[in-house]
Amino acid sequence: MHEVTYSMSHFCLFSVSYLSFCFSVYTILSKVHSDRNVYPSAGVLFVHVLEREYFKGEFPPYPKPGEISNDPITFNTNLMGYPDRPGWLRYIQRTPYSDGVLYGSPTVENVGKPTIIEITAYNRRTFETARHNLIINIMSAEDFPLPYQAEFFIRNMNVEEMLASEVLGDFLGAVKNVWQPERLNAINITSALDRGGRVPLPINDMKEGVYVMVGADVPFSSCLREVENPQNQLRCSQEMEPVITCDKKFRTQFHIDWCKISLVDNTKQVSTFQEVIRGEGILPDGGEYKPPSDTLKSRDYYSDFLITLAVPSAIALVLFLILAYIMCCRREGVEKRNMQTPDIQLVHHSAIQKSTKELRDMSKNREIAWPLSTLPVFHPVTGEIVPPLHTDSYDNTSMPLMQTQQNLPHQTQIPQQQSAGKWYS
Repeated sequence: MHEVTYSMSHFCLFSVSYLSFCFSVYTILSKVHSDRNVYPSAGVLFVHVLEREYFKGEFPPYPKPGEISNDPITFNTNLMGYPDRPGWLRYIQRTPYSDGVLYGSPTVENVGKPTIIEITAYNRRTFETARHNLIINIMSAEDFPLPYQAEFFIRNMNVEEMLASEVLGDFLGAVKNVWQPERLNAINITSALDRGGRVPLPINDMKEGVYVMVGADVPFSSCLREVENPQNQLRCSQEMEPVITCDKKFRTQFHIDWCKISLVDNTKQVSTFQEVIRGEGILPDGGEYKPPSDTLKSRDYYSDFLITLAVPSAIALVLFLILAYIMCCRREGVEKRNMQTPDIQLVHHSAIQKSTKELRDMSKNREIAWPLSTLPVFHPVTGEIVPPLHTDSYDNTSMPLMQTQQNLPHQTQIPQQQSAGKWYS
């Protein structure tokens, strides 16, 4: 038998007026499995806080006596039998040391159907888990949906800050002072990141921003309508702040972007439903239906093979033969080139080749010692000073830098022209 204890489950409904009312539902909790029942209304914001302090009792105490247990705890929530939550329900937890929050606006389709949410708590220190069930019984709400709805964008708030009952109650109170309705409900809250917004830079305490949708039973006030006048629309198109007279009632705590406010009047929306005109159910006569034959005729694919492979291969072979003839059979050769080259140009070319060869032979047969400036001064291994190869009495001033042509053993004389038309070597 499991040990049984009693506890309370807290949830808040932001409806009826601008104040938030919190109810207490007494349920029987088991250490192994526990169920909590909550009763939100369709079309009204539902907020359920997963408190870390409550789940700490499911894990063993801190190993060191006298120290306060502050284990990091994270939560995983999903619809029973499914890997994720329902589409209308969202979850957020910033750090393992903060509470988790389930929030959303229940839909009318789920009225009367219990929605079981599995909540799994993970202790990141001991890697132990605890699982509880949250049973959401969605109830139908009066005057749903409210005919007049307004969505505000608050720039200086994050979604978990706006979900706090005190902060949301202050915002609904400011909206009631401006709108003056008889009935005001918080319908939904959405983070700006879920609308395609960017993650803010971690400077100057920048916030993500949050969209808050509220509904009322009376038309919009003149202050809320000021954003629709042409002057404010022009300022919004120029990325300038519009002039709103009631902005001072929000400015002390909430920075509202009036260019992103959305006013929806459900009483003026035209219904897109079209009545279906039912006929006799008989289709016009289109002739007798002829299904395709069960036996298919055999098809010869030989012609397709020839067109697909043989024809491109033949074209490629012809092109290869033409290219081979041009590259191999149409070469003019060296003799034809020399016959078309002038004799003087051939003589110059031959002289240049002979001179180049002689210079290369001279560089190979050079026996002159290297200058002292090019020799190493220190020994590469021991580092000692290396004596010069030549003694001090060695006379290196008489050594020529280059040998003259008279000293060369093999000297080729360049032909010189003595008279016109005759060459002498």
